[in-house]
Amino acid sequence: MKPAIVSVSVATVWTKPESPRDIDQAALAVPVDARGWLDSLTVEEKLGFYDNNAIQTQVLFGTRVEVVEEQGDWAHILIPDQTTSKNETGYPGWVPSRQLSPWSAAFAVQDGQNLAMVTAAFTHLHSTEQEPGIELAFLTKLPLVEDGSEWVKVAVPNGEALLPKADVAIVRANEPIELTGNRGEAIVESGKRFLDLHYLWGGMSSYGYDCSGFAYNMHRSVGIQIPRDASDQARAGELIEKADLLPGDLLFFAYEEGRGRVHHVGIYIGNGEMIHSPDSRSAIEIVKLDSYKLKKEHAISRRYW
Repeated sequence: MKPAIVSVSVATVWTKPESPRDIDQAALAVPVDARGWLDSLTVEEKLGFYDNNAIQTQVLFGTRVEVVEEQGDWAHILIPDQTTSKNETGYPGWVPSRQLSPWSAAFAVQDGQNLAMVTAAFTHLHSTEQEPGIELAFLTKLPLVEDGSEWVKVAVPNGEALLPKADVAIVRANEPIELTGNRGEAIVESGKRFLDLHYLWGGMSSYGYDCSGFAYNMHRSVGIQIPRDASDQARAGELIEKADLLPGDLLFFAYEEGRGRVHHVGIYIGNGEMIHSPDSRSAIEIVKLDSYKLKKEHAISRRYW
């Protein structure tokens, strides 16, 4: 394996090189047009990602991946930031090799090193203060080079660039993010920012989340790392009884009225309500648990905060 860096705003990680369709070409480009790609797809075309098991996950600009092998124009990668029972090194899948850059020593981040984390839903990298470049999504993290009053300088795969200071927070690598309040409630508040964002199977960015990607990223927004998939998320964390639920806890739903395989996850927000990213026909929403269509499938609850 050899390390590499994701060099597009969000790389979609496909099950195999043959998975993308002709209508998915914008997701394979450099730069990626994630917004245009998703806006161009019908609900039925988005359902195809699930029906055909086409997408595994996504990964943000500046993230380290491990390249296992290359086949033609494609790279088989593992994503260490996304833990999974599928592979002990990280989440597996395929991306176009052109969406990766060679490893750079600037990205050999040490514990406690300062990073600039995007806290806006979207922002732009700038080559100069007047020249915006590619769009970056929420929670993109880049090594901090210099912290200024209006701009921060960050490392990027091809050198250095600028980000508007108002759109980022300075955090320390592999350390909890400093918060003034309760982490569970902060998870909920992060989630509410994305109400009405359309679901995307495999989605891991502010262009669209799937159910477990939504839970993963809202925890990541407060500095908590959890597994990538709902089935793995349901096996870790602290077991919480229904009477003890607090905002920020995860609710898991399983087939066979809760006795089968876990297939969905939502975030408890208090007052018997949950926020979740439901399915390809819908968008992030708040629902009442006692009237939710899957209420009989609630199997287990976990706390990570």
